[in-house]
Amino acid sequence: MKPAPFSYYRATSVEDAITALSGADGMAAVLAGGQSLVPMLNLRLSPVDHLIDLRPIAALSRQEETPEAICYGALTTHAAFEDGVVPDGTNGLMRYVASRIAYRAVRNRGTLGGALALADPAADWLTTAVALDASVTLTGPDGQRCLALADFVVGPYYTLIAEHEIIDSVVVPRRSAAERWGYYKVAPKVGEYAKSLAIALIDHDKASARLVIGAWSDVPLVLEAGASAFLEGAKKHDLAVIVQNELELKMPSLSAAERRLHTSSAVRAAEQARS
Repeated sequence: MKPAPFSYYRATSVEDAITALSGADGMAAVLAGGQSLVPMLNLRLSPVDHLIDLRPIAALSRQEETPEAICYGALTTHAAFEDGVVPDGTNGLMRYVASRIAYRAVRNRGTLGGALALADPAADWLTTAVALDASVTLTGPDGQRCLALADFVVGPYYTLIAEHEIIDSVVVPRRSAAERWGYYKVAPKVGEYAKSLAIALIDHDKASARLVIGAWSDVPLVLEAGASAFLEGAKKHDLAVIVQNELELKMPSLSAAERRLHTSSAVRAAEQARS
């Protein structure tokens, strides 16, 4: 298949991209890494009249550090995290997650902002960003606004990006040096989207823990009861029972087999963080 005809425009700045989006007559889309959009265009699953290429905009590939957080331009690639060429304030979690995304060819071009804009429930960055309390900065005709990732994504492939807005950057708070993390993904084979994904974070110095499950049919799920049991040192079997009960309560549409799969992922991530 080949895409339907569309016009192509290479934006030179964020302002130029917003102007092009605002002035487009018909359906317009922005191109970041293109690893999801281009195949959908070729299959004519996401037809557009105008394609605005953000890749020439150097400002969208920037990184800015403060003592509290790191700001990543939306076009920061997965490979940049994997190779350690950008700062990582998560004790290596983001670098590890990036190395597990698809294949190297995809990681060379795929971007952090593009992945979050797509909001695929099975995508690694979405669950990771929610677990890390990340936020996105959106730029549009009316200026900038910042949204927590947990608020930004409201459903599968559905975000609060307004018409004529783009993701400018993603801000990730620095994690304590004492915090430990665990990551567990179930995929049919290497490079495919996950069937289940879990992130566990624990910091005994701050008496805090997070347990987040992704790759199900909706937005990433933060497990409060599971995180509390995890922090209190619940044994593997006891943690599994608590997580499964919480999943049954919060995700009643899942089958017993799906709950078991997600429970296993959460417990394995927690065990990795403990070790």
